Amino acid sequence: MTKNPTLNKIAFINGQPFKIQKGESILQFAKRNHFSIPTLCDDSRMESYGACRVCSVDVALKADGPTKTMASCHTPISEGMHIQTQSPSIQKLRKNIIELVLTDHPLDCLTCESNGNCELQDVAAEVGIREVRYKNAADHSHYDKDESHPYMRSDLSKCINCYRCVRACDEIQGEFVLGVQGRGFDSKIIKGADLSFDDSACVSCGACAQTCPTAAISDVFQSKSVQAQEKIRTICSYCGVGCNLEVSVKNNEILSIRAPNDAKVNAGHTCLKGRYAWRFYNHPDRLTSPLVRKNGQLVEVSWQEAYQVIADRFNLTKSEYGPDAIAGISSARCTNEENYLMQKFMRVVIGTNNIDSCARVCHSPTAYGMQQAFGTGAATNSVEDLDYTKLIMVIGANPIAAHPVTGAKIKQKLMKGVTSIVIDPVETEIARYATYHLQLRPGTNVAVLNMMAYFIIEAGLVDQSFIENRSEGWSDYVAAIKALDIAHLEQVSGVDRELVKQAAEAYARSEAAMSFHGLGVTEHSQGSHTVMSIADLAMMTGNIGRRGVGVNPLRGQNNVQGAADMGCQPHQGAGYFPVNVQANQDYYREKYGVEVPTEIGYKIPQMYQAAQEGKLKALWIMGEDIAQSDPNHHYVIDSLSKLDFLVVQEIFLSETAKLADVVLPGASFLEKSGTFTNGERRIQAVRQVVSPVGGAKSDGQIVVDIMRAMGYQQADYDPAVMLQEISQIVPFFAGVKWDELGDSGKQWPVLPDGTDTQILHSESFKRGLGKFHYFDWRETNEVKSHAEEYPFILTTSRNLEHYNAGTMTRRTGNRDIVGEDILLINPKDAQQKNLKSEQHVRLFSARGEVKLKAQISKKVKPGILYTTFHFPEFMVNNITSSECDSETLCPEYKVVAVDVEAA
Repeated sequence: MTKNPTLNKIAFINGQPFKIQKGESILQFAKRNHFSIPTLCDDSRMESYGACRVCSVDVALKADGPTKTMASCHTPISEGMHIQTQSPSIQKLRKNIIELVLTDHPLDCLTCESNGNCELQDVAAEVGIREVRYKNAADHSHYDKDESHPYMRSDLSKCINCYRCVRACDEIQGEFVLGVQGRGFDSKIIKGADLSFDDSACVSCGACAQTCPTAAISDVFQSKSVQAQEKIRTICSYCGVGCNLEVSVKNNEILSIRAPNDAKVNAGHTCLKGRYAWRFYNHPDRLTSPLVRKNGQLVEVSWQEAYQVIADRFNLTKSEYGPDAIAGISSARCTNEENYLMQKFMRVVIGTNNIDSCARVCHSPTAYGMQQAFGTGAATNSVEDLDYTKLIMVIGANPIAAHPVTGAKIKQKLMKGVTSIVIDPVETEIARYATYHLQLRPGTNVAVLNMMAYFIIEAGLVDQSFIENRSEGWSDYVAAIKALDIAHLEQVSGVDRELVKQAAEAYARSEAAMSFHGLGVTEHSQGSHTVMSIADLAMMTGNIGRRGVGVNPLRGQNNVQGAADMGCQPHQGAGYFPVNVQANQDYYREKYGVEVPTEIGYKIPQMYQAAQEGKLKALWIMGEDIAQSDPNHHYVIDSLSKLDFLVVQEIFLSETAKLADVVLPGASFLEKSGTFTNGERRIQAVRQVVSPVGGAKSDGQIVVDIMRAMGYQQADYDPAVMLQEISQIVPFFAGVKWDELGDSGKQWPVLPDGTDTQILHSESFKRGLGKFHYFDWRETNEVKSHAEEYPFILTTSRNLEHYNAGTMTRRTGNRDIVGEDILLINPKDAQQKNLKSEQHVRLFSARGEVKLKAQISKKVKPGILYTTFHFPEFMVNNITSSECDSETLCPEYKVVAVDVEAA
């Protein structure tokens, strides 16, 4: 066992001894031991800078020895140091420094928007400045204020040239938008080539505004936070990163949101959605009362009437057609507790396994594929393992846009020289920094991964020990891989075999290779096969079960992992127990006290088919806008129209809610408590920040009320009590307790004693041995059936500013930043079709057409088109197909045969 070289070594602060830690600066050492040292240019999230010298301390190498004044932020602590933080000379020095800073700063504190929320003001008070000796402050009033952006603001007359904003843009987000122009008193911060925020390449993350110690760079909400009556920690409800947020609240209204520096997941950073796109919660469009369709119109009714209508119709449907004529769709936007209740309602009250969630249309192939390979369908490692990896492989994901905080961390590693492989048909921002970008044709992931496996095996770079001791199925797998026609796979994928070989050998030779994959892997006809192929690469190279390695899905929505964990799927109940196994049914019967169904229920695509066939009569949808977000929009609408009864639980009158017979107003994440489970299996506490608007209720309370209306005696809704029930049923939640989650949460499996698990499969797989699976690459039916008439392949994704159907983000200032879906087209294709940038084009498939604005771009190869799907007025899902993953029925959004022409 390696000894800690600093163990039991001490240094002294103001005469008191404390143990030192390796790699600490004097400032960090002092803060850890609760000594205050003022700073201006320091931010714990960034490298020390040492510009302001306000953090200076007196340092002696022995007691009563001669002292030297040093900047504590970048001076390493060492054994035996004697540090004085408040000597008379140090206090005088700090006061002089701040007085000099104030000579170049306007003295308008009482009228400044940051009055009471200004670090310069606080430090000036701390060093004892009561009045300013140098009255003639420099005049920077000629600097224009920048109010061009929906959120960001700058007033450079308040700038003190600490450069924290520049460093935050560089070191945290990695965008390099901010810089410094001029020298000395004439230096100033600029955006790009001295542009406005709105015209610059700013991604609106707000890192610069959060770190700025004055009002030089701020945002439209920041100054209001000083008025807060309380600050509440909760979890963001956008992507699967699961950022921790600190919400400032006054009189039941949100003032601002910031990212706390001590957050385990996001460490003081978040994206523009988490920081700024929260005003939807009290938007005028919010549903505030239940609606029931009467004479063809949705009209407001009481909760009691709405519940009675639902109970009566569900009971009638059940008695006339049986329980399997009713289905439910749960939501990754809702908490674990709410999802658990929804599946419990369907199985225990209705008596059917017809329950699914949006995980079906995003990461169901991840769960299936990883369960087949490892036994557990979840991330093997944590994002913090990026600090230990030597190679990063990103497959079918654009984390800068879709998982921005994780994307920024990956980008920082790439900029520092970590070897990287990006497998993506689009030149994403991550791809531009990649060591190897395998820009494949959409739909050929399996072909490229098989090529990688071939080259790894051919070069003899497999981990034979891991394979022999930890896996099965290797011999059959190797035989199939060795028989591959590499020339054919090179042709169909469009990726040069030599590039694939170089990437494969780099992956295999790396001491620690870590993969991340997204919807560009799962939303394909071979999505599950691709996930298993990624697992094959990890196992054959021994990249499982330790720091800095593994297979890590970038979960789409905030609680996709949790919805699946809670049993919101037709083939597995809470805890992933297969519903058609009698032993599992006995287990559930014992827990619930009633018989539960054993027949596997409908997946979402099967629900549509059952509605078409008249088998499905009633559907309850909680927090999903399937009419906009699911593929083949016209088919979805037609299927919903064939139902006898549709209930939609939402926060807005979504495209789906407009079709409902009953609409129930649920609560946003800011209006409820519970837990979310992020993409790294981290169960985190969601804490209610404000009361639900109007007459809206938390989704969990609504489900409980309907259970009771139908005669089931469910206990009062309390998230902590519900979490306790979950811990008694879901084995890997066994030690999860509400009051022990704190601000960092716990990664499942959590043992009964509360110990959580950062790394899965470190000694063995849940299924015993990991299993290799070989699959031939197959051309998708979409291309085989329609390529002649529709020669282009469209692939879709989401952008940074919006989220999925845009129900929330379109009701915030984000719409002022990006207000429409754009179609990317390669210059050669644009020339062939005589199209220009900014021109509106007609994009059409075998199912329908949409009109979009074109943008000519080399980010896509010839023959490939790309767009997003955030705006209902464009309804991109008019043209997507009903093709699905062969194993899970996850829709194939990523391969659509289309043609394009001038509108």
